Amino acid sequence: MLIAVVGGKLQGVEAVYLARKAGWKTLVIDKNPGAPAAGLCDRFLEFKFSFDQPVPKDCPKIDFILPAIEDDDVLALVNIWAKEQNIPLAFDKDAYRISSSKLKSDAFFKKMNLPAPRSWPDCGYPVVVKPDKASGSRGVEVFKDASAFFSRFPNRNMLQNMVVQEYIKGPLYSVEVVGSPGRYRVLQITDLSMDKAYDCERVSAPAKLLLNQITRFEKMAFSIAGNIHLKGIMDVEAVLNKDQLKLLEIDARFPSQTPIAVFWSTGINMVELLGRLVLNGKILDDEPGYERSVVVEHVLVSGSGLEVSGEHIMTQHGPLTIQPDFFGANEAITSYTPGAEKWVATLIFSGRSDADVASRILNCHEKILKFYNPVLQEQNF
Repeated sequence: MLIAVVGGKLQGVEAVYLARKAGWKTLVIDKNPGAPAAGLCDRFLEFKFSFDQPVPKDCPKIDFILPAIEDDDVLALVNIWAKEQNIPLAFDKDAYRISSSKLKSDAFFKKMNLPAPRSWPDCGYPVVVKPDKASGSRGVEVFKDASAFFSRFPNRNMLQNMVVQEYIKGPLYSVEVVGSPGRYRVLQITDLSMDKAYDCERVSAPAKLLLNQITRFEKMAFSIAGNIHLKGIMDVEAVLNKDQLKLLEIDARFPSQTPIAVFWSTGINMVELLGRLVLNGKILDDEPGYERSVVVEHVLVSGSGLEVSGEHIMTQHGPLTIQPDFFGANEAITSYTPGAEKWVATLIFSGRSDADVASRILNCHEKILKFYNPVLQEQNF
């Protein structure tokens, strides 16, 4: 099995990592030979998609294409490539068209009468402003009062193509759905932790939610998948506020961070599920066994010490490699090389309990600091 992963950044790293765990070969296609996923794949093809040339040159025979990119032009070209050469494509362009627009997603939640943050100006402050088409935390701003908000946006025309809604503080959760109309599988719910720039820095599994909250979130995700006629994979993000989960966004594309956490906690491989769906129209529905406690976090190590940070840091150093038993972490996806002055890592910790994982994390951080700089270790612990 050889799959083509289009895009070598964060989603590409996730897709290649899980494809390897499934025992599948990967070809990463990206215009940047130094893309983070370039060091993880079996083959790398440097190629820039264009309307003059939508089909990659010198591409071997592949079993299916998995887009790991959110560039509308590239996605359109990949669709042309797949159709011209009759290659299965693990991507639902119609569902993506809804989910890639925060304005459309917000309107969709209202149409389905699903709980979501109230829209401005029918809400109080603080408010959050999000660009309609931006991915993740890019361009997200929070304003604590009207003065700060109108100082930034004195003219309402400046808010075109922006989502403005109440900012709700509370724990964040994510869940994935895989399948096609008539048959969907809702996967494990994960906890999300954000850095100061609202970028996800840590994913934990299983989620610390009450059973009725888990059931409600699963039902909402299942209902959304059915209403957008999903044919592939999507994730749903929500915030817990006053014991009620409120939906923040949906993304009908292969996600990053959460699939690895779910894999280590349950053994369920989202790339494998998606591949089986694309190739034969079926999804594996075996139930997971015991859920292990898992934390996946991103760290930046330098002369200043060790910093847990948002996943954006993983795009700034590459290519990455996979290293097992990394300073006590079960596994790491990292740019670390002996003698490097600055490096990043996605650290994966798995254990029998939350306390076991917390102990592993502390031990790993101590080992890194002691190995990297004994003086810093004494200052930080």
